Amino acid sequence: MHLEPRPSGSLVQSLRQPLVVDSLLAAAYAIAALVIGQEAQPGAWHSLDGRGALLTLLISGALVARRIFPAPVLCSVVVLWLVYIAAGYWPVVNSPSALLALYSVAAACRPRTTGACAAAVAAAWVLTGLLYSADYASMDAVVVQAIAFPAGVVLLGRTAGIAAERSRRLAAMTHRLRAEQEARARQAVTEERVRIARELHDVVAHHMSVVSLHAGMASYVFAADPETAREALGTIAATSREALEELRRLLVLLRETPDPAEPDAGNDGREAAGFAPAPGLDRLDELLSRVRAAGVPVELQVEGTPFRLRAGMDLCAYRVIQEALTNVLKHAAPASVTVGIRYEAQSVSVRVTDNGTRPASVDSGAPVGHGLIGMRERARIYQGTVSAGPRPEGGFEVQLSLPGSFQAQ
Repeated sequence: MHLEPRPSGSLVQSLRQPLVVDSLLAAAYAIAALVIGQEAQPGAWHSLDGRGALLTLLISGALVARRIFPAPVLCSVVVLWLVYIAAGYWPVVNSPSALLALYSVAAACRPRTTGACAAAVAAAWVLTGLLYSADYASMDAVVVQAIAFPAGVVLLGRTAGIAAERSRRLAAMTHRLRAEQEARARQAVTEERVRIARELHDVVAHHMSVVSLHAGMASYVFAADPETAREALGTIAATSREALEELRRLLVLLRETPDPAEPDAGNDGREAAGFAPAPGLDRLDELLSRVRAAGVPVELQVEGTPFRLRAGMDLCAYRVIQEALTNVLKHAAPASVTVGIRYEAQSVSVRVTDNGTRPASVDSGAPVGHGLIGMRERARIYQGTVSAGPRPEGGFEVQLSLPGSFQAQ
């Protein structure tokens, strides 16, 4: 295990907080060592004087960089510790600093480097016992300490290092999966917008065909039947306005940047692309019949006075109902469904509810398809909204709200 190189900006950002923590830790070690060193020392060891305090501060101060340069810090601490011991000061005062530096090496460096550093600490410990054997009850105890303490610290450091490495890998994997999920969501939105744009193109093309037909008729009967020509021109004007409005929405749709934060739900059972006329609410009975034939009871409830919607709006309402029913077939069957359509003077709303049971991943909005993305993209073209989620009494509900007056001219 070793520290992998990172970009300089990322390295500074990642080390900023640990550097503060290590600075505080080094200060605490220094204060504790200075306090212990001022007390009466066992045997012939000297109490701390100015030189001993300076060496203690240097040893503790080196710990500030223990995560940035673990091996050099350990070497510096061991050398300063030997100088401190050679000057006749009690080794125990600064031994925690040496062990902490060894812990940092074990957590961050390769096993070979860790073994060499542990051997250096153990050698310093044994050398101290050999030089000052008179101050120890038994050399055997020194050897046991020289082996046990570094070995225990290395074990703890290696365990912490492995856990930290796994955590870093898991974080990197999570970031990568999140990026891939966002990329898939953006791709799904783009695909839905292309599909919607293709259908709106068909709507505009239909309007232009109507305009062309009535223009020809008006030109043909202009002199013989002025009233018919006037009606044809009125139809041309109304149809042209609708076509321009749909074209404007089409351009807005294609210019917008996909939103990767949109959740999505299932989206199968779509009609094949081709030259068939775009469906609308006038074909809703056909859709409901197909769903009933698949074994799902469907009830249609209409409130208010129905009126003919503009072609693009009609297609939007139809597609939302189609996607909601498709999701019932995929995720909630067996279930019964109620499709409600409310016509008001300045709005149209659609509500599709079922009493089925969905998997937790579907109820929670986990991405399993493109249906909800398509619903929301269609509604946004007309400044509408789509909401979907589980009902408190059970089952699932999809609501479409389209504000404004969208009656066809």
